[in-house]
Amino acid sequence: MGIYDTLNAQQKKAVLQTDGPVLILAGAGSGKTRVLTHRVAYLIDECNVNPWNIMAITFTNKAAGEMRERVDKIVGFGAESIWVSTFHSSCVRILRRYADRLGYGNNFTIYDTDDSKSLMKDICKKYQLETTTLKLRGIMGSISKCKDNLVTTNEYALNTQNDFNKVRISKAYTEYQNALKKNNAMDFDDLIFNTVELFKKNPDVLEYYQDRFRYIMVDEYQDTNNAQFEFIRLLADKYRNLCVVGDDDQSIYRFRGANIRNILDFEKVYPDATVIKLEQNYRSTQQILDAANAVIGNNYGRKEKALWTEEKDGEKVHLRQFDTAYDEAEFIASDIGKLKRSGKLSYSDTAVLYRTNAQSRLIEERFVHEGIPYDIVGGTNFYSRREIKDLLAYLKTIDNGRDDIAVKRIINVPKRGIGATTLEYVQNYADERQISFFDALCEADQIMAVSRSASKLKDFVTMIRAFRTKQKSYSLEELLKDVIDITGYMDFLKTLDDDDDSGDNDRAANVDELISKIAAYEESDEVEEPTLSGFLEEVALVADIDRIGEDNEKVLLMTLHSAKGLEFEHVYLAGMEENVFPSYMTLQTEDSDPEGIEEERRLAYVGITRAKRNLTLTAAKRRMVRGETWFNQLSRFVKEIPGEYLDREKPEFDKPAFLFDDGDSIDEYEGVEDTYGTSGRYSDEDDSYRSSGRYGNGDSYGKSGGYSGIGVKSSYQNKNFGSDNGASQLSNSYKIKAKPAPKKPRAVPQSKPYIATAAKTHVKGSLAGISKGMPMKTAKPEYETGDRVSHIKYGIGTVTSLEEGPRDYKVTVNFDDCGQKIMYAAFAKLKKM
Repeated sequence: MGIYDTLNAQQKKAVLQTDGPVLILAGAGSGKTRVLTHRVAYLIDECNVNPWNIMAITFTNKAAGEMRERVDKIVGFGAESIWVSTFHSSCVRILRRYADRLGYGNNFTIYDTDDSKSLMKDICKKYQLETTTLKLRGIMGSISKCKDNLVTTNEYALNTQNDFNKVRISKAYTEYQNALKKNNAMDFDDLIFNTVELFKKNPDVLEYYQDRFRYIMVDEYQDTNNAQFEFIRLLADKYRNLCVVGDDDQSIYRFRGANIRNILDFEKVYPDATVIKLEQNYRSTQQILDAANAVIGNNYGRKEKALWTEEKDGEKVHLRQFDTAYDEAEFIASDIGKLKRSGKLSYSDTAVLYRTNAQSRLIEERFVHEGIPYDIVGGTNFYSRREIKDLLAYLKTIDNGRDDIAVKRIINVPKRGIGATTLEYVQNYADERQISFFDALCEADQIMAVSRSASKLKDFVTMIRAFRTKQKSYSLEELLKDVIDITGYMDFLKTLDDDDDSGDNDRAANVDELISKIAAYEESDEVEEPTLSGFLEEVALVADIDRIGEDNEKVLLMTLHSAKGLEFEHVYLAGMEENVFPSYMTLQTEDSDPEGIEEERRLAYVGITRAKRNLTLTAAKRRMVRGETWFNQLSRFVKEIPGEYLDREKPEFDKPAFLFDDGDSIDEYEGVEDTYGTSGRYSDEDDSYRSSGRYGNGDSYGKSGGYSGIGVKSSYQNKNFGSDNGASQLSNSYKIKAKPAPKKPRAVPQSKPYIATAAKTHVKGSLAGISKGMPMKTAKPEYETGDRVSHIKYGIGTVTSLEEGPRDYKVTVNFDDCGQKIMYAAFAKLKKM
């Protein structure tokens, strides 16, 4: 069979099973993309399926691009007829043809997150919906959840009649959808929601696409939400040749609406489904796989499988534990530098993974100190930068004058002397006549209230109309350059303060990059007929900018969520502590939401399986969080790895490092008096222990996150932040005078961190809170529901709810100035008025 002989037995079985519903459970690194591409080739070569009748769908543009490249290579002639795309791109293509069946124009605009927020802000202001108890983010989240679950505005209204806040959200949902339709626009959730609605209301359209796509394959099926499930179910309903590929153990996007039940219950929806497991791993060593299997085996909501590899060699998983988070970061930087110098490591094939972005700061500082080049994955999206959004808004206005959000964004950019009051009068005029904002601008002479500004509005309209005329004869690149020149946009950029930018001060370079992008779009062989609508559509569908270059010799820093789908020779998994990973918020809801812990464990599994040859887990005994010092136990996910798979050797490191005794206790720690230590000192002066150190350049004890108490004098001075032989250097000095640390503080058995604060701790020769076995359950606050309280940041407010949790009290406060906040009492530090 030629190319099919290169597949292992299970992969070949998945390729040859072409008819009926098929569930392929593909473990990490098991070659699922290889299976999908060979399956496509088999359908065409051996089953004589027309390429036109095959659909392969996945989640990201990058994944779709990689699949398209592999399909083209392996299939050859006819591959261009296979529909390989993301969910959203597929739905856009369908709606571009049939959106008029739903009351939209087929040239509708696609709103990104910022566009949607701007529209919702206008709606909340117009209908006085945004109050201290109903915030914009909550409204948008509720609406997105409705669309993910295919709940219409009318259905939501009927189901929420007895809930005051939900009634207001229902009003916002209704008005938001009305405004979108008036603007001839859809948000990302609408693309799938409206396609499902199109299929259900138009059987002829559904049947056309069912006949078109007789063989459907879906990658990353564990990440589908209910709307995506229904979209696929409807398409496959006629011929039932549906093949879904996924790994329930890598379902980590519940917060985005992913429903793991879609993959776990596949056989309930399709009782005749064939289930095939891909368990042979081609990425990692057996030691790493054994550790991953041991961790994920503790989950209940999963399908049983275990990864294995023919490559039995490999190092054990390294476990390195330190006193402070600073020590942890210093070790990671030091170890990477040492391995690089010895030729055992390449920066470009090394990654540091962590649970939250906040953990990167110390690691970045140590990388700067060591001169290690790095890049943070997940920075500001190119298309979210101000200058790019401004120019795209001009292009959107030229392409679709019904897009009110785009028109409002640039009507006074650069400044044209058009005030907010004028715009409000124009909007009122548009609302009264049920026309678009741009159409109202065209009739500015008839709006009595804006007579003084009418000429300025007409100049803007004339300019847009001129651009539309030029669009017929200009290339897209020439049109964009003309917009930049005519508006004087580059001069306008020079007037902006750098602090106004969201992440990149080189705005001119960003504009140049956008010009390059539009030029590349026009020259692309994949674009049959370049159009402004097509370019804007392509831009809107870009989920993220790939910051990982082929020759990018940098260490990558990223969250575990960002790491999914990637692989590296060397992986450092930092912050392996309870309350960090799994997170504190997850642990707080562990009893009421056990699924939260299971998803965190799946995230740990994803992190472990990113490593090909070398995996290092690191943890800190104490860590500064929200200005407080936490003592955390070793993560349960580390404890779930059998000792035979772990290398617990003390690291070769020039600062004190030690083991946690399996994380169950805080072991002996002796301070080093009058030296540059890796942590602060315990002080028994005045019978108190206080943590007053804080982060910041030039602040006391800024870099170590250590302790400074009464009787402890410490200073951190940033003397020099320059360059030496191409490597950034950070010169600093510590001056510490402190009493020796107590020798054997006792264990903290609970999983909640021991939080060292002056209000909770009294010390006399030792850590009293620890040595006395202080109960970790937070005491009930002094305030009750209805009391007025004050917060150091949010000001004064009223307690509206106080709920007792397993380890802390959750308090909801309506603050006079900034609205509703939900906090935990231990961190809120609210004072009763």
